[in-house]
Amino acid sequence: MAATPSVSELRRAKFARRLPGELSELDGPAHGTVSLPLHLAWSGLTRFDLDQPRLRMSCYRIVLAEGQHDDLVRYLNHGVLIGLWPVLRTLISQDIRDVWENSFDELAPDAQAAA
Repeated sequence: MAATPSVSELRRAKFARRLPGELSELDGPAHGTVSLPLHLAWSGLTRFDLDQPRLRMSCYRIVLAEGQHDDLVRYLNHGVLIGLWPVLRTLISQDIRDVWENSFDELAPDAQAAA
């Protein structure tokens, strides 16, 4: 009899299905103002100035947690994500962090320490 997957396993599978094939597919803006749609930013701010560090971090947290594949590609920028990752990884859920770090070597803690 197969074991029932844990809540964490189900969440990780959900996040893994949304991932791009490569970080280079994340082609969102690196600067300027981003307006997130209500299916992402359903509570609180919807406009984020990416040139303000706190707002940039908030935007990325929301998109990582709520975004589908097309949202990730549209609103996240691969260079910005890699730059934010050492701090961002401490602000998102362990499930999201593990899925991204296990999928992309550039985000693995060892890669960040070497950079």
